[in-house]
Amino acid sequence: MRDPLSVLTDAFTSFVFGKVETTRLPVRTSTGQAQAVYLPTAAPGLGDSGVIIGREVYSGKGYIYDPFQLYGQQLPAPHWLVLGESGNGKSALEKTYVLRQLRFRDRQVVVLDAQGEDGVGEWNLIAQELGITPIRLDPMVANDSGIRLNPLDPSITTTGQLALLRTIIEVAMGHGLDERAGFALKVAHAYVTEHKTDRQPILTDIVEQLRHPKAESAEAMNVDIDDVRAWGLDVALVLDRLVDGDLRGMFDGPTTVGIDLDAPLIVFDLSHIDRNSIAMPILMAIVGVWLEHTWIRPDRKKRIFLVEEAWHIINSPFVAQLFQRLLKFGRRLGLSFVAVVHHLSDVVDGAAAKEAAAILKMASTRTIYAQKADEARNTGRVLGLPRWAVEIIPTLTPGIAVWDVNGNVQVVKHLITEKERPLVYTDRAMTESSVTDPELEWETEQRAILIEQQQLNGTSQSTVA
Repeated sequence: MRDPLSVLTDAFTSFVFGKVETTRLPVRTSTGQAQAVYLPTAAPGLGDSGVIIGREVYSGKGYIYDPFQLYGQQLPAPHWLVLGESGNGKSALEKTYVLRQLRFRDRQVVVLDAQGEDGVGEWNLIAQELGITPIRLDPMVANDSGIRLNPLDPSITTTGQLALLRTIIEVAMGHGLDERAGFALKVAHAYVTEHKTDRQPILTDIVEQLRHPKAESAEAMNVDIDDVRAWGLDVALVLDRLVDGDLRGMFDGPTTVGIDLDAPLIVFDLSHIDRNSIAMPILMAIVGVWLEHTWIRPDRKKRIFLVEEAWHIINSPFVAQLFQRLLKFGRRLGLSFVAVVHHLSDVVDGAAAKEAAAILKMASTRTIYAQKADEARNTGRVLGLPRWAVEIIPTLTPGIAVWDVNGNVQVVKHLITEKERPLVYTDRAMTESSVTDPELEWETEQRAILIEQQQLNGTSQSTVA
């Protein structure tokens, strides 16, 4: 029992100052109801070394990503898949990511630019800003002043040349080479490689040998010379398309002198090629293998290979096999492959489902912009996304995407600085990326992002150099 004086004192204090303490009975509740008393928490970020992408939506924290910094610690592979329908900001993300990566001293980027407007590729403005001339592959001007890439360039190994020739033919024919056609191609290539030593061998030499094989080619397998000629006829007709057909002038001569493979940014402008024709996967294969043997070198540089309209690669079994090897090989030499695809269904349900699955498995980073509900469910099933992420994908607004970095799943708003804006929002890009225009209150934040990025890059270069 309380002391009467204490009771009197408490009563007087309550009368003068009001009730200062309330005694409540205990309350019994569930953990689901009680969770509201805990402060909200956000998933951990990816570290503070790399390039700034934007901010994590739920926590407001800055989101920093760099596959080279994360590789071996949080990433088993540095390759990246970007998905989403047009009009949601994929183009803006690609461009700002490349511009920010190039602030590091030891970065180099190749872009296969398959989209364009007004006669130039979508990356033309960025190339101009950096003082770089895009490598424009255009069959309409190739015979006059266009760029040539030689599939038989001596810088490519003989094994690589033969593999590339087979891929070109198989993509064009839509099926693999049988043993007889493969033999005819092999002996023609071997003869040209051995006897054309005074200059670069070219495709015309291969076509000539397929049409007129030498007797020793038949004798090596104890077959008739007419049989070898017949086996190689279809092969010769396919290659003739690159020599004297609609793709002539781009691959039927020595590699153009002066292509700067040491430039920080190399842009292959494929915008003059019909994206829906068989020419596009053929071009992808030739450029990919040519880069494998001429660009990727053990010089401690970190390289990024960004491919727009990448379903031309993943949807062709023969091209996908070449790029699958490139990804495995390049991972040892610091290559990050970035594939930009509109719909995952374009590739997982195609003819190269097995090869596509292998490439997707190597992409440890996946960025998914808004998709329709059915497509989002399919994407979530294939990529193994958590249920909550699948449910919000159809609700995402332009500029916001779900990022899955080897199981670390966060929702990220991409931010663009004032300096980047005129390079990113070109006339053509307005149809895809203008809707990602930040709100007015972002302007001060963008300035802070730029300053923070510069500080981070300044401190990180000593780490990655």
